[in-house]
Amino acid sequence: MFGMRRILATAAVSVMMMAPAAQSETLADALIAAYRNSHLLDQNRAVLRAADEDVASAVSALRPVVEFTANFRRSRQIYENAGQSSGLFSTVPDEATATTNSLELSFQLLLIDFGRTHFAIEAAKEAVLATRAGLVSVEQQVLLNTVNAYVNVRLAQEIVVLRQNNSRVITQELQASRDRFDVGEVTRTDVALAESRLAQARAALTAAEGDLMVAREAYKAMTGAYPGRLSALPKAPKLPASKDAALGIARRNHPDMIRSQHLVKAADLGVDIAKANMKPTVTLDATAGMYEGTASASSDYNLATVGITGRQTLYAGGRLSALYRKAMAQREAQRASLHQTGVSIEQNLGNAWSGLDVAAAQIAANNRQIEAAQIAFDGLREEAKLGARTTLEVLDAEQELLDARAARVQSEAERYFAVYNVLSAMGRLTVTDLNLGIPTYDVTGYYNAVKDAPATSFQGKKLDRVLQSIGKKP
Repeated sequence: MFGMRRILATAAVSVMMMAPAAQSETLADALIAAYRNSHLLDQNRAVLRAADEDVASAVSALRPVVEFTANFRRSRQIYENAGQSSGLFSTVPDEATATTNSLELSFQLLLIDFGRTHFAIEAAKEAVLATRAGLVSVEQQVLLNTVNAYVNVRLAQEIVVLRQNNSRVITQELQASRDRFDVGEVTRTDVALAESRLAQARAALTAAEGDLMVAREAYKAMTGAYPGRLSALPKAPKLPASKDAALGIARRNHPDMIRSQHLVKAADLGVDIAKANMKPTVTLDATAGMYEGTASASSDYNLATVGITGRQTLYAGGRLSALYRKAMAQREAQRASLHQTGVSIEQNLGNAWSGLDVAAAQIAANNRQIEAAQIAFDGLREEAKLGARTTLEVLDAEQELLDARAARVQSEAERYFAVYNVLSAMGRLTVTDLNLGIPTYDVTGYYNAVKDAPATSFQGKKLDRVLQSIGKKP
């Protein structure tokens, strides 16, 4: 099993290294693929469209309600004194049947509700804006995960190359130890040490190849396809000069902050709605109908009525007061959530900025470590040729050099990713901010098509066109 995994990983690296440069995949290609293929983004776009429909639902309360009712009823009456005579020739019938038909058209229009519907519409709009900000937050997470996947694949590839070179060098060291053993310069112990280190290097190579396969799976999960030949990482985007400047941008532009702000406004409107629910409503009612019956000629008639109705709940068991208190509590909760969002944004930005500084310091330390380890390895190898150093010392020095190189590769990858992590913490990691040059999802297209609660065929065709544009209708 491990041998097959090693073969597959090695083949993958070889194919990517032999692929022509014209077919290289860039980080921008990966980000574009992730944006176009993300099911998570599709899910949240659908959630946004559902929120758009809440606005249409709230607007519909201002429209008239027209209902059609058709009724057919047949009744049968059975008399208790059936068959008894009240005179010489008169009798009481056993039963009587009657049929009634009616057609009725009713019309109702809200005239006054003391702002209840207006507040509901505004609250639905705030919910839409909050959901849009939530969609931006999801977009940032998708792109950040894609950067991480791309960087991890390249890191895994570089580690595999380092491990391959290490195995190759140790193989040469082993052969040299065997040659020296044959002429009596070293003991069998030295040869065994070299063999042990070669086995260790091959195990590390197998582990690195496994890490590469895992990284490729993560890349496929984000972009929809396995990576081919990946181009070198492009220059990282420019960041603000200081953490304070970045924090100022985050407080203004981060989608989580914008979302919380709109949710607070929606909660404020929820309190207004609860107040308005305690006030009366005035509606215009009209009815037109045709009624027919078989009982008598007077059972057939037409009726038309029109009137204005005022309604107000005087007592509902405390329900309206409970809803008002609930709205007040929800408003307090949303305001507290807004403050906590600000704290979280500041914390995340600070952590991301610290990660950037730490990675830079690690790279500098890794460079110094590599220089020293290289000098030590070269010197020990030469001294070993003269018999002044043992094989174990040479192998240890080589391992230290390899570890230092791997650590620098790791630190460089972490620093590159840290730049994008800072951008995400600032709220600036979107397709538009990265200038990827592709059409983005229009968050207003569906909203504009449904915000007025369309019901006519023209509006329906317009909505069909919007659905086609986002790929939700054949």
